[in-house]
Amino acid sequence: MQIPEYSVDDLQRLYEAGDATAVEVCKAYLARIDALDQQGPMLRAMVELNPDALDMASSLDEERKGQGARGPLHGVPIVVKDSIDTGDQMMTTGGSLALEGNRAAEDAFAVAALRRAGAVILGKTNMSEWGYFRSSRPCSGWSSRGGQTRNPYVLDRTPGGSSSGSAAAVAANLCVGALGAEVDGSVVHPSTMCGLAGLKPTVGLVSRSGVMGVCAQQDTLGPMARSVTDLALLLGVIAGPDPRDPTSAEGASHARADYRDCLDPNGLAGARIGVVADYFGFHEGTDAVVEDAIATMADLGAVIVRDVSLGSHQLLSADELVMCLHTFKVQTNQYLAAHPASPVRSLDDVIEFNRAHADRVMPFFGQEILERANATTGLDAPEYLVAKEKCHRQSRDEGIDASMAAHGLDALVAPTTGTPAFAIDPVVGDKILGGCFPMPAMAGYPHLTLRAGYVNSLPVGVSLFSGPYREPDLLRYGFALEQALPPRRPPEFLATVGGP
Repeated sequence: MQIPEYSVDDLQRLYEAGDATAVEVCKAYLARIDALDQQGPMLRAMVELNPDALDMASSLDEERKGQGARGPLHGVPIVVKDSIDTGDQMMTTGGSLALEGNRAAEDAFAVAALRRAGAVILGKTNMSEWGYFRSSRPCSGWSSRGGQTRNPYVLDRTPGGSSSGSAAAVAANLCVGALGAEVDGSVVHPSTMCGLAGLKPTVGLVSRSGVMGVCAQQDTLGPMARSVTDLALLLGVIAGPDPRDPTSAEGASHARADYRDCLDPNGLAGARIGVVADYFGFHEGTDAVVEDAIATMADLGAVIVRDVSLGSHQLLSADELVMCLHTFKVQTNQYLAAHPASPVRSLDDVIEFNRAHADRVMPFFGQEILERANATTGLDAPEYLVAKEKCHRQSRDEGIDASMAAHGLDALVAPTTGTPAFAIDPVVGDKILGGCFPMPAMAGYPHLTLRAGYVNSLPVGVSLFSGPYREPDLLRYGFALEQALPPRRPPEFLATVGGP
């Protein structure tokens, strides 16, 4: 069967009407993966397919016949990033050849929630190796395990990092939705590069147990989809407390089982939205698309407040890097210690593996960030404590909180990235100019991006972010805006800008 860009609701209607089965749908998606990911444009969005996917789909079909749907994702094909544990035959490697063979004993909390809702976990997606935290000049979407993920819109352009494969898979219609993981932009950056809706939740709303992370103060999983509606559904499935992640207890009272009740086409009426001037001026095409989106918000009844500043628009502050270097070593060693199937047992082992296999692991760039992280001395180090305090104070008290209070705002708006997708360059590395994602990432606050338009066939995203646990508001505003914007354009897999 052919696979249009189905939403979750589209598939559920097909299933309920008896017009398709989960097995038929999953076979069609697997055939599309074979045609587009492994052949043809060679997207390299997937690093591994689930050998149990069709058996899972068959079981769900039988369950639907006998008992009805188990949840809102019954029979829906979903993919997850290669840093997220699945307690099955698939590996979790963070894109690193050093971890080949690492099969988790149990699902990450969010994956278990997806299964309870009826999702078919179709496979694992490629990513920027070690969550974009290996080299000072990495290439988004490249990993030693999976190679280079390509942007489905223009194949020689970046898919964004580090949840690159998740974004490319959803954009290319290899699945219905995906889970990404973010420490600083890794959900929203690839989402905007690939023309998706993506949400980085408040840290604490979604459990991180069973996930390879970089910095617990900022790490979170996040849903990625082609529409805000599917994004809201996915968030409701994965949100909630988990005893294995104590931080998630903080978000327990804020979690909702279904965020779709927040969606309102009139949801922007009366909302005070601040335009963050810091993030404009990097590319005239991006600015024009986002300004059109802001004008649409005003047409929908939003009160637009101009010339808001957060005081900083650095992509990765020195203090954030210091904090991440310390936490990465601790978290990586903890993750590896808890996974006896992993062939490497510590960050030391990873570094030595990479040196011994440099021709395969480091053909383009090195591992100086891993080495710097390995030289840190723990979470009681004075430089770590100072950096952590500065990041939180500058992003919260002196940043988002201060600006919103000063102007009486409900949310902030800005271009997600300063430019459309730049050319893939594994030798020199990424050329990221601008981007609003570091501030909400350091604050641990929610950040929604959605497709606003296109420049030279490349998607451009607009961001909405706000204070902690304001996901319902962001989804409401994003949904209202999405309904009024021009429709989504499926990718055409162009070889280059202006090319066939």
